[in-house]
Amino acid sequence: MAEIKNVELRNLNIEDYQQLKTSMTEAYSNWPGSYWREHHIQTLLNIFPEGQLAVVVDGKVAGCALSLIVKYELFSDEHTYEEITGNYTFSTHNPKGDVLYGIDVFITPEYRGLRLARRMYDARKELCEQLNLKAIIFGGRIPNYYKYSNELSPKDFIQKVKFKELYDPTLTFQLSNDFHVKKVLKGYLPGDKESKEYAVLLQWDNIYYTKKTKSLSQQKSIVRLGLVQWQMRHYATPEDMYEQIEYFVDAVSGYKSDFILFPEFFNAPLMAKYNHLSEPEAIRKLAEYTEDIRDRFTQLAISYNVNIITGSMPLMKGDTLYNIGYLCRRNGTVDSYEKIHVTPDEVKFWGLTGSNQVKVFETDCGKIGVLICYDVEFPELARILADQGMKILFVPFLTDTQTGYSRVRYCARARAIENECFVAIAGSVGNLPKVHNMDIQYAQSAVFTPCDFPFPTNGVKTEATPNTEMILVSDVDLDLLSELHTYGSVRNLKDRRKDVFDLRLKDSEK
Repeated sequence: MAEIKNVELRNLNIEDYQQLKTSMTEAYSNWPGSYWREHHIQTLLNIFPEGQLAVVVDGKVAGCALSLIVKYELFSDEHTYEEITGNYTFSTHNPKGDVLYGIDVFITPEYRGLRLARRMYDARKELCEQLNLKAIIFGGRIPNYYKYSNELSPKDFIQKVKFKELYDPTLTFQLSNDFHVKKVLKGYLPGDKESKEYAVLLQWDNIYYTKKTKSLSQQKSIVRLGLVQWQMRHYATPEDMYEQIEYFVDAVSGYKSDFILFPEFFNAPLMAKYNHLSEPEAIRKLAEYTEDIRDRFTQLAISYNVNIITGSMPLMKGDTLYNIGYLCRRNGTVDSYEKIHVTPDEVKFWGLTGSNQVKVFETDCGKIGVLICYDVEFPELARILADQGMKILFVPFLTDTQTGYSRVRYCARARAIENECFVAIAGSVGNLPKVHNMDIQYAQSAVFTPCDFPFPTNGVKTEATPNTEMILVSDVDLDLLSELHTYGSVRNLKDRRKDVFDLRLKDSEK
């Protein structure tokens, strides 16, 4: 092969036809007469010019990719090449369809091995995303099948190609480009002797596809998080604490944040009034404030147009003490979340009981989960939430020592990697000398990400100054999670060996 000086990927035009005919004849040399006539190319250029691509090497058309837009439900997975092309008239093209259907891709033999077809496939994917189509679908030939047709069924041949036990120039390439096999089509392309007239129906899914809707509201891709690193301090009255809460909500809302996260037991200073009581009695007195705090947060969420995750507070249900928090949405609705695992000290000093509620929450920014402090140290909980579609995990925490904080921090970072999600943690700092069992606090609030190319290399999006009262504001891009799930260097959710192990949530109503 002569030295190549220029490679160009562009839209096909009718002036390319003679070179296109020559290249196609060379590409399908084992299939005499298999080339598109000029009127076919002209029709495609008339109805869908942006869908017809050419790769040009040093001024010569070295290959092309041709496609249509179809309304796929009219054909389903049972169709032939003649049917999908309207008997080669391309009358099946529908600009209002939902699938980009590939009707041909080839590279002339002289220029194979230069990854030129990959360029055209990538361009097709970009076009699919730009046009907001669900997927790219086509019937792919299996030109090496004739060598094994006496000993292997098409299904067995495909499996061996998939596991790289056999090689097929077309199917091997398509599988390496993120296409997945939907089914085997029989009689798809009459005259294809190499494939024994079989074809493999292949599909690439557009992860950015959004269903067309009449609704004016669309879910956000970029979500802004506001974390409150709360200073423990003495409050003369509950109103003093409410004033401090509103200050932080106001500040975070001023940055147009979508969420604000408060720490676990941020309201503990109110227990100073009950320091003469035993620790179990004091925290039960603190529980009497919880419903009023919830109602205050609900109004603030509406007034400041921000979703508030209230950290957590004690709450009595009958004779049982729980650690509970609330998601106060900016539309006025409220949900609760509860701590599942209680630490040995929480049982010993306060008599706290673990809950059994594990669920994700729908918000105007997608699905989120909340795990309170110790709960993030149990990987099963976050995995269950991830299986339910969680994209952002919020962790309000309270730790007194740096060792306790490190457990929360490093477990939270692990949850971000293994569940392909963002994790936001927020804690309290400072001292409470007049509250038993709450003397000191250590915290460094942060936002963690998976570790892959679109994210920070160390998986830390942003973090606060340790042991300093402040707010932390950070943007997270949910589209990057979808991209990671499909194209990541590793794919922790997809690659789980469910044939070996599984995880399920027991009936929480029992």
